[in-house]
Amino acid sequence: MNNTTKNTLIAIGIPTLYAVMLRLLFGIDTWNDLFSVMSVTFLFLLPTIVGALTVYLSHPEKVKKMAYRIFAPWIPIFLFLLITLVLAIEGWACWLMILPIFLIAASIGGLIGGYVKTRKTNSRLNMSLLVLLPLFVGPIESLIETIPGTYKADTYIDIDAPAEKIWDNVTRVKEIPLEQDKGYLTRMLGFPRPIKAELDFEGVGAYREAIFTKGLVFHETVTEYKDNEKMVFNIKAYPHEIPSTTLDEHVVIGGDYFDVLNGTYELE
Repeated sequence: MNNTTKNTLIAIGIPTLYAVMLRLLFGIDTWNDLFSVMSVTFLFLLPTIVGALTVYLSHPEKVKKMAYRIFAPWIPIFLFLLITLVLAIEGWACWLMILPIFLIAASIGGLIGGYVKTRKTNSRLNMSLLVLLPLFVGPIESLIETIPGTYKADTYIDIDAPAEKIWDNVTRVKEIPLEQDKGYLTRMLGFPRPIKAELDFEGVGAYREAIFTKGLVFHETVTEYKDNEKMVFNIKAYPHEIPSTTLDEHVVIGGDYFDVLNGTYELE
């Protein structure tokens, strides 16, 4: 193995290993009070350090190129992505949402690593402090109280059919064959697909079940009802009912990070 190949393996391998080790550390359940994967420390600081390490450990001639500082850090990020998917540590849904942030942060880290390497003064000390930074910042961040957010999403569709027929197919949904399901993206991401919805009666206090594949069930209670016009309902999903293989732990409905509160059907 020549020196160039060895240097490349070190520059890519060590940052990738660092990312995997930090992910495992931040994912230990008993340490949730100190470290969390769903934290600014992990989501922003980790890729920045990976980028800085990649460039800092690279050959000085490569570091001189600005394009190398920006794009070389993407390699260990993609390797980290692949490893976490293969080992089922993370799911596709989480990665698709966070990947742009990881790539940008890694490039910023690459610029930092290039600056530290070319400056040379106390470069090893500076990089050592940067590598250890998440271990100090993580516990400090855990002391800051999180601020929950509630969001509303509206969707509209035009249907050429009588109001009564539309309403009957909204309040109760007959079993949907796989070939009629057009949710290609959600299926690709591994999300459960809708099967059917059952309603015991039309009116306030009615109980409705929205049933999906992979054992996901929404338990819904009607709080407002006007026939052929409007139905409002509370939604509850119980995490203990959902098999652990159904959703990524960070997007499981009713879990620590995400929930669905209520829904409304309105016919105009």
